[in-house]
Amino acid sequence: MNSLFFQITSIFYVLLIIAVYFSKKRVDTIENRIYISLLIINLLNLIVDIASVYMGIKFPNLLFTSFLCKLYLVFIIMWVFTFTYYIFVISSPRNYVHIYDRENINYFKKTFFALLIIFIFAALCIFILPLDLYSNGILMYTYGSSAIFSYVTTAFCILVWVICMIFNIKSIKDKKYLPVFAFIILAGGSSIIQMTFPQILLVTSAASFITVLTFFTIENPDIKMIEQLNLAKEQSEKANKAKTEFLSSMSHEIRTPLNAIVGFSQTLVEDETVPENVKEEVRDIVTASDNLLEIVNGILDISKIEANKLEIINTEYNLNSILKELVVLTKTRIGEKNVEIKTNFDEDIPYLLYGDQLRIKQIILNLLTNAAKYTKEGFIFFRVNVVKKDNICRIIVSVEDTGIGIKTEKIDKLFTKFERLGVEKDNTVEGTGLGLAITKKLVELMNGKIVVQSKYGEGSKFTVAIDQRIVSENPVQIKEDKKIETEIKDFTGKKILVVDDNQLNLKVASLLLKKYGVTIDTANSGFECIDKINDGNYYDLVLLDDMMPRMSGVETLKRLKEDENYKIPTIALTANAISGMKEKYLNDGFDDYLSKPIEKNELDRVINKFL
Repeated sequence: MNSLFFQITSIFYVLLIIAVYFSKKRVDTIENRIYISLLIINLLNLIVDIASVYMGIKFPNLLFTSFLCKLYLVFIIMWVFTFTYYIFVISSPRNYVHIYDRENINYFKKTFFALLIIFIFAALCIFILPLDLYSNGILMYTYGSSAIFSYVTTAFCILVWVICMIFNIKSIKDKKYLPVFAFIILAGGSSIIQMTFPQILLVTSAASFITVLTFFTIENPDIKMIEQLNLAKEQSEKANKAKTEFLSSMSHEIRTPLNAIVGFSQTLVEDETVPENVKEEVRDIVTASDNLLEIVNGILDISKIEANKLEIINTEYNLNSILKELVVLTKTRIGEKNVEIKTNFDEDIPYLLYGDQLRIKQIILNLLTNAAKYTKEGFIFFRVNVVKKDNICRIIVSVEDTGIGIKTEKIDKLFTKFERLGVEKDNTVEGTGLGLAITKKLVELMNGKIVVQSKYGEGSKFTVAIDQRIVSENPVQIKEDKKIETEIKDFTGKKILVVDDNQLNLKVASLLLKKYGVTIDTANSGFECIDKINDGNYYDLVLLDDMMPRMSGVETLKRLKEDENYKIPTIALTANAISGMKEKYLNDGFDDYLSKPIEKNELDRVINKFL
């Protein structure tokens, strides 16, 4: 049994390498998958080798003994062909690809199937060709046509390795080729030894040594993991960039016609010559446009949140005025449904807080809108309480309704984007399922908490708690400021230039500006804008669209500011309303920013500010 010494020893260190290899998570690359195959084939080969030697010594004349000896030769060439495939892979510049990277995986498939076909042919030849066995009860070895064929096949594979290395001579110093050189040396040495002492079986031990050596030439799995993560990060960044560009384009394309719809509709509503019954239908158009704009804004907000680009912009604001506005908006959303809106606002609410008033308003409006959507009859109870400590005010907003409610098992899905949990009970409810997902993210972003209580078929109650800093308890100054803001309306004698490549947008802007009494001039390109100003025309304000062909608004402003005497306040008027656009335009040199569709309050603010 001395002839089994090398095989038994090899099993122990191959098992040790297997234990070490599988004890740590590996990157799923082609190289690692091939190495796993080498380990398994080598272990099976050692087991078959030991079994064939034992049977050859104890039962040399059995047919099963001959089968085991041939199976051993098959495993030898299986290992050799697998190692040949490994050499091909490490010689390729694509060897680091992930196993699920289909585009690059297909690159290796042809070689794999070619080697598989050759291996199947060789295995059949080994089983068909005769194999002789020598055994004296102590030692055994095989010889004959089958054994010679396996040696020739192995030599052929080694020749392929050498050719492969020659074609990759620049990478010949790479440590990955160390097992190749080692196997060539060991195979040659083993052949010489076995020719002299055929009872000393070294082939499987040599293959085991190479398998173990290959473990140390595979690159550090941690480094490979980092490479994979970096690749995933790069692909994610590219995908996010593509998504941002798409959303920017989508926002512009949808907001541009909405600007015309909303602008003309608002003008008709304010026109005293338009019959009241027509105004009602126009208001429906405005409501539908607002709903569409809400969907667009929701998709943009989700995109901002996922990209971690949603910013909290803190300013001083009056919460009471926001709450009154929200009540009016909610009544509009309720429409003609038999639903009463009840309110209870704490009298101790500070008059001036510091925080992101737009996000506060968005959070509460989303809760109220959700209640209005899913409540057919009954009431919506809108309550706001405050808890003040030092200069911090905790706003506690609760919105309770008598709507359809939510099943207990579905509450966990409530804040999942695009989930609409009331559809199975009322499929007439409109919406995208984004409102509550956005609300939860906004609340968390502002370090607040949101809690939901619901009973299916009876109603729901949402409670939000957010801390805001107290600026002032004094209402006098706020009223004076609001009076100043709303009184200044007539700007007769002032002149505004509106620049936009879309004639419909120029018409909308002119209609909206008409009520201020200003003189309006228009230009349909950046070039025309520059020409008008260079020709000596003076303007008190310029509303400049950015996304124009040939010359953008940013480029136009840059050209205008090349003249040191250019001091006209210039406002970016654009449908590009994704995250960070306002900051971008301010950094580009614009004095302020207006998004399309043009909001009446925002237009009032800009006109009052600059005229």
